[in-house]
Amino acid sequence: PSAMEMLPPGGDDTPCVFSGSMVVGGRGMARVLATGMHTEIGKIGRALQQQTHHATPLQREIARLVRNIAIIGVLLSLLLVAIYGLMRGDWLHGLLSGITLAMSILPEEYPVVLTVFLAMGAWRISRHRVLTRRIPTVEALGSATVLCVDKTGTLTHNRMTVHQLVVNGASLDVSATAVLPEAFHELAEFAILSSEVEPFDPMEKALHELGRRYLADTEHLHHDWELAHEYSLSPDLLALSHVWRARGRKEYVVAAKGSPEAVADLCHLNQERLGRLEEQVNALAAQGMRVLGVARADYEGETWPDIQHDFDFRFVGLVGLADPVRPGVAAALEECATAGIRVVMITGDYPATAQAIAREAGLDAGSGAIITGPELARMDETMLCERVRHSNIFARMVPEQKLRLVNALKANGEVVAMTGDGVNDAPALKAAHIGIAMGERGTDVAREAAALVLLDDDFASIVRAVRIGRGIFDNLRKAMAYIFAVHIPIAGLALIPLLLGWPPVFAPVHIVFLEMIINPACSIVFEAEAAEDDVMRRPPRDRSQPLFSARIFWLSLLQSLILLLSALAVMGYALNEGMADGQARAMAFLTLVSGNLGLILTNRSWRHSIMHMLRRRNTALWWIIGGASGFLVLAITIPFLRTAFQFEPIEFGQAALCLAAGLCSALWFEFLKPIRGLNQ
Repeated sequence: PSAMEMLPPGGDDTPCVFSGSMVVGGRGMARVLATGMHTEIGKIGRALQQQTHHATPLQREIARLVRNIAIIGVLLSLLLVAIYGLMRGDWLHGLLSGITLAMSILPEEYPVVLTVFLAMGAWRISRHRVLTRRIPTVEALGSATVLCVDKTGTLTHNRMTVHQLVVNGASLDVSATAVLPEAFHELAEFAILSSEVEPFDPMEKALHELGRRYLADTEHLHHDWELAHEYSLSPDLLALSHVWRARGRKEYVVAAKGSPEAVADLCHLNQERLGRLEEQVNALAAQGMRVLGVARADYEGETWPDIQHDFDFRFVGLVGLADPVRPGVAAALEECATAGIRVVMITGDYPATAQAIAREAGLDAGSGAIITGPELARMDETMLCERVRHSNIFARMVPEQKLRLVNALKANGEVVAMTGDGVNDAPALKAAHIGIAMGERGTDVAREAAALVLLDDDFASIVRAVRIGRGIFDNLRKAMAYIFAVHIPIAGLALIPLLLGWPPVFAPVHIVFLEMIINPACSIVFEAEAAEDDVMRRPPRDRSQPLFSARIFWLSLLQSLILLLSALAVMGYALNEGMADGQARAMAFLTLVSGNLGLILTNRSWRHSIMHMLRRRNTALWWIIGGASGFLVLAITIPFLRTAFQFEPIEFGQAALCLAAGLCSALWFEFLKPIRGLNQ
């Protein structure tokens, strides 16, 4: 039992069955050696438990920002209550003014906006066949620096076809012939005999398709033969054999296939033939093909040999299978290169095959040599971290090595997105910043561990998701900057007029009206904005980069102060002209609302002008602007609404002055947009 416990999972050659496996046929007895967390699947579960999720830097920044502004808002509100009560002796109105100031400055929009943006982002990504299982991943997509992807099924179709047959040095391009020459019939025959009768593996499906296409009217298809015995792949010998009982024959027929070197070992080829075989294999692999060797033997006996080597095999030939690259992969890889995202290909194929596929797809192999699974197994963590800096192709890899790759890349400071489909991929998927499970061929465990599920297994879908993620962060930054810019003048107009001895501008109804503009604007209008044209021509965002860079903070502050000064100037002008308090209040409020709408228009893009952005469709924008403008006109013109807002009638010229002051206080920002790096 102790020796059996040491055996690795996943091979038919071991005398073990593993929890979580499916038994689809046969019968047997088993002795339980381990349960729960001590089983192989339990070890995977333990590895998953060790990978914990933490709040993203953006979530922590928003929480910190909300906390700080809330503290400031509460202190200012208490200060306003005290000032109003002490200066005017009216503590009730002072309390109402304090509540109004608190309503105006408390940042309730920030967490709402973050939730709405990420939820809507997940919905938008789902339209590109990518399912989001953990919402914060939407924000992380924009900072991904490395995409680790499987070759088979992600970069390629995972639909194998037989392209080349090699027998005794003669080669045949299958795609270029309508009839299979007799010399290649035996190779096709024994390649099929060494496959499952009802295949599920893409390679074996391709071999059966070859038989249906070229051997249908020959004696080389044996539907009436009986499978007598099987020898499976083993870690020591990457070849399998099927023993068949032929109709009308006394002896058994044995068909073997596997890696060319393993089949050559079964056939005991001499050095000269091994050298020629290696040349043929390398030539096929250099064309991006997966190469199988095929052998045959005859056997007479009552008992089956213990190992495949006991058969007297004869080498039949080589089969070259190709898995075509998906049509959109080359363009997606080019987009990744432009965006500064490094793509790492992981495959179980030969290095030459991996290199050929990378060349066909346009994948940069990096300045380092291709790293194979056996080489990686011999590296310590320090050497691995250094080697992965320069190599983008990993060949002959096994799923268990993905976790080491992820950890090495993370140790180098990369933000890693990793694809996987098997149970053994689950720890790597959970350890990656962005785990991406295959939806078509992935296991339930892989999908459960991943943050994203790729429904069509297409690499181009990942790149589209990254583009959306970057656009979401850009729009989130615009929305947050707008919220910051619009709240300061509201808070200033709630506090400063009282300090100057002017009549108060706001009552709670005014704040409610403003919130009817601010909340939809920041959570709907900015979210619906299309991504900037250059979103995939920038390097990945540093995850430690704050939402508000110093430049954005000061520019937003400048926007808010200019709008505040404009509204105060208009109110001061009205009072200086002897207008009633209700008229001054109406003019200040009209200036603030028009400036608010101007901020929405100018902050849609920090790169393009308003005129350019007006050509971009954003239906929500016009609903917000139209609704706010219409309701503002009603509030100023309809008597009972004027009473509710404590306004008094103003003239057309006065309203025009307010509109001009409000819009100009926001639109000056247009002159700064040509400055390069304004929104960095």
